[in-house]
Amino acid sequence: MPLVVPGINSNMGDKSEWVNKLMGKKISDGGSDEVNFAKKDLPESHRVLKPGDMKTMDHNPDRLNVHVNEDGTVHDVTYG
Repeated sequence: MPLVVPGINSNMGDKSEWVNKLMGKKISDGGSDEVNFAKKDLPESHRVLKPGDMKTMDHNPDRLNVHVNEDGTVHDVTYG
């Protein structure tokens, strides 16, 4: 079985690319600008996780997890 390392041999790309695009922004249903990032521009396999959200524990190396603060600002980006 081949080793799958997100950002190296995953089709999702490098984590730092998403960190640069999302950190400090809010995920919105509208368009993207200096303070917002449009949800429609996220990869198909993604989930936005707020503090206290329940989540499945299945590991999907191609799923982008966008972690937001209480106010909706992105503070972390992971794969899994």
